[in-house]
Amino acid sequence: MFAHLTLRRLAGSLAFAAATAALLLSAGSQAQAQSGEPIKIGFGMALTGPLAANGKQALLGMQIWEDQINKKGGLLGRPVKLVFYDDQTNPSTVPGLYTKLIDVDKVDLVIGPYATNMIAPAMPVVMQKGKVFVTLFGLAVNSEFNYPKYFSMIPTGQNTKPSFTEGFFEIAAKNKLGTVSLVAADAEFSRNACEGARENAKKHKMKIVYDRTYPPATTDFTPIVRAIQAANPDAVVVCSYPLDSVGMVRAVNEIGFKPKMIGGAMVGLQATVFKQQLGPLLNGWINYETWVPSKHFLNPDVEAFLAEYQSRAKAAGVDPLGYYLGTWGYAYVEVLGKAVEGAKTLNDDKIAEYLRTTPIRTIMGDIKFGKNGEWAESGMMQVQYKGIKGNDLDQFRGMDTQVVVDPPRFATGEAVVPFEKLR
Repeated sequence: MFAHLTLRRLAGSLAFAAATAALLLSAGSQAQAQSGEPIKIGFGMALTGPLAANGKQALLGMQIWEDQINKKGGLLGRPVKLVFYDDQTNPSTVPGLYTKLIDVDKVDLVIGPYATNMIAPAMPVVMQKGKVFVTLFGLAVNSEFNYPKYFSMIPTGQNTKPSFTEGFFEIAAKNKLGTVSLVAADAEFSRNACEGARENAKKHKMKIVYDRTYPPATTDFTPIVRAIQAANPDAVVVCSYPLDSVGMVRAVNEIGFKPKMIGGAMVGLQATVFKQQLGPLLNGWINYETWVPSKHFLNPDVEAFLAEYQSRAKAAGVDPLGYYLGTWGYAYVEVLGKAVEGAKTLNDDKIAEYLRTTPIRTIMGDIKFGKNGEWAESGMMQVQYKGIKGNDLDQFRGMDTQVVVDPPRFATGEAVVPFEKLR
């Protein structure tokens, strides 16, 4: 009997030990599921070269998202890790970077670099690997590829190429301007924007009196501006990247060229560093914008983001305001994160299907993708710079030195034509 009781106790102890071990194993598995291998999101970004002023602020926006999503528990119960390389604003580096991210780093997801000229060379690699691809400010890139898993984070809407200058031509037509000159860098973005400008000129029956491209490495814009001046246009549309934009503004001022309107599709003028460099030389210019801190666009989420961004900007050595690409940098990786959460998977096909069919709420508002991965509706604007005095930073906070002049639903004032009245 004693032996029988001992065996019963031993069996009970073994059962308890087994149950305890199973419980601990289960708890360990749950902990591993919540804090296991990070979900790696890979991308290239312009951290040096002509687009670095914009690329760096986009990266800080993305890193703020990374910090915040991880504090909330990550995605699918796993932490998130951004894996990135400097593309040096050089399209030739991009295919190699994305091949390395996918084949060597084994990232789970990829996301686009910044800007048309860098996104286009990434497309063949991404398509070959079948990855979903949310990109940052690529103009009509997918019009050449028609890739079903491409999604463009830029508010150009379905009429992509004309969208950058559509508002500019609306203002020109309203002021009964008859002739226009077009000048563009010989690069992917600028050619696309200029193609759209030709469509807008035709739509508004404006005669094109000058239509030329210049090499991307151009540094002296004086001969170009003199040639445009000789054509005597009412309006001038410039399709340029940041250093070209600065050079063009300076050359127009130095020569004393005074068309009635000038601007259009100039990348760079949105960044604080270039606004401070150019100061009053910007007064009167009309140029595209994608977001401004007006009452129409401010909301608690974007205000909270800007407070966090601006508190970290100085230490990070980036644009102190973050209005242009800080906000969008956060929002485009936020779109990918919400699609992962919504689809409940890292499967690229299922994430793409979710993005095609589901509006996404971001700090920049609700976004719905339409045909070819472009936005279903346009949110592009034209702003006119005014009242800039000196190079002080604080004047560029808020709306004191810019007026949204198109489209009417976002407008905060009327365009002043000729632009010389504001100089």
